[in-house]
Amino acid sequence: MSGESRIERRLDHLVDRAVNPRKAAIVIASVTTSITVVAGMLMTVFDRDGFPTLGSGLWWAVQTVTTVGYGDHVPTTRLGQIVASIVMLIGIGFVTVITASITGAFVARSRREQHLEGGDAASADQLRQIDERLARIEAALGERS
Repeated sequence: MSGESRIERRLDHLVDRAVNPRKAAIVIASVTTSITVVAGMLMTVFDRDGFPTLGSGLWWAVQTVTTVGYGDHVPTTRLGQIVASIVMLIGIGFVTVITASITGAFVARSRREQHLEGGDAASADQLRQIDERLARIEAALGERS
C-alpha cells in the first residue's frame, strides 16, 4: 500500500482521464461545475436567510468559485461563512491544482514522446552532420587557395 491519500488517488484518477486537451477541458469543467452546484446547495441549507432559493445559492457559488464576488449575496450565519471560506479556498486552490496537474501531465507526456522519438539523439546527429559538412567545405576552400 502506498502513502497516497484518498484525495491524491482521486486527483491522479482525474489527471489520468485528461488524455487530450478536450478531455482535460471536460475534467476541469466537471470539477468546477460540481464544486459550484454543491456549494450553492450547501449555502441554501446552512444560510437560509441570506440564500432563500437554490438560484441565489448557485449565483453566489458561481461568483465565489470564479472569484468574481459581486457582493450582492453574502453569507450571514457563521456556518454559511465557514462554507464560503471552504468554497473560496477550493475555487482558488483545487481548480488551479487540477489545471496545473493536467498541464504538467501533458508536458511530461510530450517530453517522453520526444525522448522515445530520439529527439536528443536526432539533434546530436544533425549537429554531427553539419560539422562534417563544414569540414568538407573548409577543405574544399583550402584546396582552391
